[in-house]
Amino acid sequence: MTERHSQPLARDAMAYVLAGGRGSRLLELTDRRAKPAVYFGGVSRIVDFALSNAINSGIRRIGVATQYKAHSLIRHMQRAWNFMRPERNESFDILPASQRVSESQWYEGTADAVFQNIDIIEAHAPKYMIILAGDHVYKMDYELMLRQHVESGADVTVGCLVVPRMEATGFGVMHVDKTDRITDFIEKPADPPGIPGQEDMALASMGIYVFETQLLFDQLRRDADDQQSKRDFGGDIIPWLVKNGKAQAHRFTHSCIRAADEIEEYWRDVGTLDAYFEANLDLTDTVPKLNLYDRDWPIWTDQIVAAPAKFVHDEDGRRGTAISSLVSQDCIVSGAMAKQSLLFTGVKMGSYSKVERGVILPYCNIGRRARLKNVILDSGVRIPEGLVVGEDPELDDRRFRRSEKGVCLITQPMIEKLES
Repeated sequence: MTERHSQPLARDAMAYVLAGGRGSRLLELTDRRAKPAVYFGGVSRIVDFALSNAINSGIRRIGVATQYKAHSLIRHMQRAWNFMRPERNESFDILPASQRVSESQWYEGTADAVFQNIDIIEAHAPKYMIILAGDHVYKMDYELMLRQHVESGADVTVGCLVVPRMEATGFGVMHVDKTDRITDFIEKPADPPGIPGQEDMALASMGIYVFETQLLFDQLRRDADDQQSKRDFGGDIIPWLVKNGKAQAHRFTHSCIRAADEIEEYWRDVGTLDAYFEANLDLTDTVPKLNLYDRDWPIWTDQIVAAPAKFVHDEDGRRGTAISSLVSQDCIVSGAMAKQSLLFTGVKMGSYSKVERGVILPYCNIGRRARLKNVILDSGVRIPEGLVVGEDPELDDRRFRRSEKGVCLITQPMIEKLES
């Protein structure tokens, strides 16, 4: 029988979000911002999902380690996540790589990003630590993972996904026994091990780890003294504990949060242009795979003060319309059409223009009679009148960044080059 706890374990936990990654496969989208700071879902940033999961799970002490081009991310967190109150035993620490251990040393890896801030964590005195990646899109109750960790007596519990075996080659993959104890942990194997009884499937790491705090500190200090270590959780800390301690797998299916109409356990690594594009468009489905309208598990973000969206003109060929689309505050659709698209804050569409299957980031301006299909517009792009994208693949390839699946990423420098 499951042990009943007198109070949620999350009250004794600290969430530590690793948000320093560049996300280079997103190409120009991360030229000016880290991957966790990339816009998502019409109003949010990618990092908001891990942070919202922590808050909704009952965790009130959070640290976020930043490194690569962190200004946009830090500014967002200062605006959106400044509601934590020390008098309620709450805290929100932004922890940029600041050479605190050595004047020549930035964060060398995921484990080092925690090791360098041990003194800050100690000041909050959490009993448990939940290490989170800040660049995935999903909804999860970490309290359930914490309970499993305590009840199993594990040294580390690793969050994992069940995926088709040969799709796991880009993940850390766990080989487990029948009790889901991890017997081997392999980073990005060419031939991933299958799950007992499901040999065509594999357990892939989500980059989520639960430790008792003191044990974690002991492991980080041991690892810091190892000259051969790359200071990485997946490459060093977890494999060492698999061999020398007890490591347990926690399946995402056991703690995934789904609204009543969500039919799958939704988790996405939006690390490529195509994955990012498809995950955003998932939200435009009549019954979306990921429900952002779930008031029981909200995704918190910066609440921008702006006017409502507006649709104007009503004549044939010039009618302000949005179909199967998410339209954010301060948007004006002026005699134009958005179809299966996301218009982020402050997008303006001129008369007779059309966007179909578009992810249009904040404060873009789409000129009259422009036609855009299968596009991502970076923030602030100004599309000239009459521009056509998505109808001539060869022309698009020469002018813009075109993905394997035909999605065009357009930035303002690309537009300026066209106009020069």
